Amino acid sequence: MTPPQRRRRHPQEHPPPEPVPAGGGKQGEEKNPERLYILTGATEGGERAPIDLVTLIVASADPPPTATPEQVALLRLCRAPLSVAEISAYLSLPFSVVTVLLTDLLAAELVQARAPIARQAMPDRSLLEAVMHGLQKL
Repeated sequence: MTPPQRRRRHPQEHPPPEPVPAGGGKQGEEKNPERLYILTGATEGGERAPIDLVTLIVASADPPPTATPEQVALLRLCRAPLSVAEISAYLSLPFSVVTVLLTDLLAAELVQARAPIARQAMPDRSLLEAVMHGLQKL
């Protein structure tokens, strides 16, 4: 029985790396801006919903069969309340594109936008305890 013969691998030629765009290029950045335009499409009114990064979005219905893949993904993400910034990060889409998608979903009443709970609007626990103790003394 003869031992197996080793063959030397010859390095394969790889194409040269693509040049970095003039803006520096970020990792994960979309290289095809036309795709983003196709995702957002032409809006009828041209106006966007008044949404900022901390607006909470909650899905109020299941995705319809006519929804785009991005809208379906957005609706599935929003079964529990998520901020627009989180949605943008999870979908790897710019805030402006997510805003346009959300405007369409808000118009179709498939999602609800809620203002975030402000910390100052919550009563202070020590104040509530003082009121409770005062009522108990009565």
